[in-house]
Amino acid sequence: MLQEILQNPSYENILFVGIGNLLKKDDGIGVYIAQNLKETKRLKRLVVEVSIENYIGKINALAPDLLILVDAMALQAGPGRWSLMPACHLRGHTTNTHNISLGQVCELFNSPVYILGIQPQHISLGEGFSPKVKKGADALIRKINHAATKTTTS
Repeated sequence: MLQEILQNPSYENILFVGIGNLLKKDDGIGVYIAQNLKETKRLKRLVVEVSIENYIGKINALAPDLLILVDAMALQAGPGRWSLMPACHLRGHTTNTHNISLGQVCELFNSPVYILGIQPQHISLGEGFSPKVKKGADALIRKINHAATKTTTS
């Protein structure tokens, strides 16, 4: 699904938003992913850490065709596994570091919103990522960067 979205020509402006707390181990993986994405004509990135609420106006002003929020999320999967899903399908799901429900975010933005969730292993206080989570994140970064580069050069 991610590959199809990134290669869909109707999305001329895709914004990836990195969410998470870098002081709670794997919870910061969304920030890490966003920081390591290569911006292109179509792909932009923004790091909001734990305060997406403070960036609603800025994100709406950027007017992306598609908004993808990248965040650590309990997916009931192995550490480092990820899933992309429409935010509106996540009614009532709140992460540990945000006061806003991820399902609610689709009502706050003028763009279609997807959540790119990555399964954390540890979200206790501390810095650094679990090896499996970092490995999964690095693979995801390569996949996104490759698809975004491929689309721009086509």
